[in-house]
Amino acid sequence: MTSVAATAEPKAKKEKKVKVKKAKTPMTKDRFRKIMMGTKDDMGLLKKILVYAILTSVGFIFVYPLLKVLSTSFMSSADLFDSSVNWLPSKLQGTNYKTAMKAMDYWKALKDSFIISGVPTLCQVVSCAIVGYGLARYNFKGRSLIFGLIIFSFVIPTSLTLTPQFQMYNTIGWTGSLLTFVVPAILANGLKSQLFILICWSFFKQIPPVLNEAAAIDGAGHFKTFFKVALPSAAGGLVVVLIFSFVWYWNEQYLSQLYLYSGRSSQAYQFRPLINQLASFQSSFESTFSNTTGAANSKSINDSYRMAATILTITPLLIIYAILQKQFVESVDRAGITGE
Repeated sequence: MTSVAATAEPKAKKEKKVKVKKAKTPMTKDRFRKIMMGTKDDMGLLKKILVYAILTSVGFIFVYPLLKVLSTSFMSSADLFDSSVNWLPSKLQGTNYKTAMKAMDYWKALKDSFIISGVPTLCQVVSCAIVGYGLARYNFKGRSLIFGLIIFSFVIPTSLTLTPQFQMYNTIGWTGSLLTFVVPAILANGLKSQLFILICWSFFKQIPPVLNEAAAIDGAGHFKTFFKVALPSAAGGLVVVLIFSFVWYWNEQYLSQLYLYSGRSSQAYQFRPLINQLASFQSSFESTFSNTTGAANSKSINDSYRMAATILTITPLLIIYAILQKQFVESVDRAGITGE
């Protein structure tokens, strides 16, 4: 009996439940206006459409050249002259990349690019972090003057200081070597170091002074406080400095051409980074695949090979950005910068 009564009770409760239909809110003019124009908490349908349209347009402006370069890099010479072929090649020519890699001596140029970009970048991250920390944490005479000089040197066009710098490096005998990039980076005077000092300064300034005081009470000195407290707290700023510095050194073709190749014959070049190989791609291609021999390896240069060389040059940067994308976006958002 008890079991029958127990099973009957839930059935009775279910029967008592009455489905209550929610009354539909009538579409009034005021409600329609809120849906379309939004409120304080919601942008509204029209504003969302406008924002997404602007973002899509801006994104297309940036992505379009890259997609065009990528599409052209897979085209054959017949596709380049065929007006009906615009975006999709009739057949993917993966051999364009093999040809471009051979003309650029790709693997050696890639190694040289990582050396020329990576070594000064690491030196610059350390030196700019030290300078930025000193300006953010210590009060000393002349600090305002140093700030003014940093900003003033950042505002001055690089072309005005390029000639005296080259003359100094040439007199010392640094031209043709990596010292022209490494030594200034060690002294916090490398490529865009002024901007990186200000970024590090802004991040170190956000660290509460209580942390430094607590470290001092625990017996930590200046250097231990810097490495154990300041650097971990400003890791986001260091990621920004690392990526921006690496990209700028990677893409710096003019200074590489000026400092590394001046006064040397083509056979004496110690470093041949990708950006310089791309700039001289036509001459490298012609010397590698000469048309005068009449051999089977003879090729004529076209836009497909040039675009393939361009993709090969920027691919390492895209891979690095894909790996550090999350940290980079968060750090840029905290730093409040957009780059140049």
